[in-house]
Amino acid sequence: MDMNTSLPSKAEAIVEYKEMKHFKKWIPWLIPFFVIANVVVFIITMYVNDCPHNSISCIARFLGRFSFQPFNENPLLGPSMLTLMSMGALDVEKVVSKHQGWRLITCMWLHGGVFHLLANMLGILVVGIRLEQDFGFVLIGLLFVISGFGGSLLSSLFIQKSISVGASSALFGLLGGMLSELITNWSIYDKRLGALLTLVSIITINLAVGIFPHVDNFAHIGGFLSGFLLGFVFLIRPQFGWIKQKYATSTYNSPALVKSKFKIYQCISWLLALILLIAGFSVGLVALLSGVDANDHCSWCHYLSCVPTSRWGCNLKNLTCLTEQIENQVNVTCSNNGFGKSILYDMQYPTNSKIQELCFQVCS
Repeated sequence: MDMNTSLPSKAEAIVEYKEMKHFKKWIPWLIPFFVIANVVVFIITMYVNDCPHNSISCIARFLGRFSFQPFNENPLLGPSMLTLMSMGALDVEKVVSKHQGWRLITCMWLHGGVFHLLANMLGILVVGIRLEQDFGFVLIGLLFVISGFGGSLLSSLFIQKSISVGASSALFGLLGGMLSELITNWSIYDKRLGALLTLVSIITINLAVGIFPHVDNFAHIGGFLSGFLLGFVFLIRPQFGWIKQKYATSTYNSPALVKSKFKIYQCISWLLALILLIAGFSVGLVALLSGVDANDHCSWCHYLSCVPTSRWGCNLKNLTCLTEQIENQVNVTCSNNGFGKSILYDMQYPTNSKIQELCFQVCS
């Protein structure tokens, strides 16, 4: 065998090894830790909720203080709204008036019920582990938390009459990051068009589910947009030609000299995404702390989170309830749209704020 023809193949093997080191696979641990943390927080929330002590009827009462609120109050098998509020749910009034900005972060670790928790955790495991394997725990951890914050921020600007909980904004951030990572690293993937169509379809379907009532689609949209822009900043890969040129041995002659580590479109998208992120978060925070209701500046935006039909409505701004004190309990009955639903709570001295919270819960 001619020795001159065998040398390039050996050099190429070395290049392949170097590339494998450059694109090494990380051992995912942070995403599973986030999932465990969400489950632990839900267990603590149910312990604090203590349904048997605060409600007459509970689901799975044999679980003791971990039993669930009745279906007419929480169909997701979870705690009461009052408990979620005390645990750190997103409440715009408390963020603006009482300076409880930490709720923009704590709300993403709370869930409305078992079904809500399982759906989010399954999605986070499927999407997050793959990303953490490719990019490591630091970048994906930042992507997760910042996207969750971005979802909370957009939600608080549009949905100001209800509370919001859940890690779905962070999940949509991971999906957005996966999409922008595919776009910015387009040249390194095989079958990339099929992967793009599949990913866009998954994202579209999940966002479409958000038009149903009681789903905070603004949190989904805010998380997705934040993750999409962060993907261009955090998940950028150097082009293969630069890597081969950098790590190849002297016996390997690259057919073309590649001077730039990143392609021009990667650099442009990185800069634009960073500018949009900084501008968007800055404007959003200023608007939130100034008490701005974004619905006043966008008359159609509310359709992004709920589309009214003959089967359900979306306007929960003007809610009225009838309250009746029965010894140490208060019965709150929704009088909107002939609902006639009621909640019976152990509450000897109910305050107006608690009655309003219960009114929203029973009417929604």
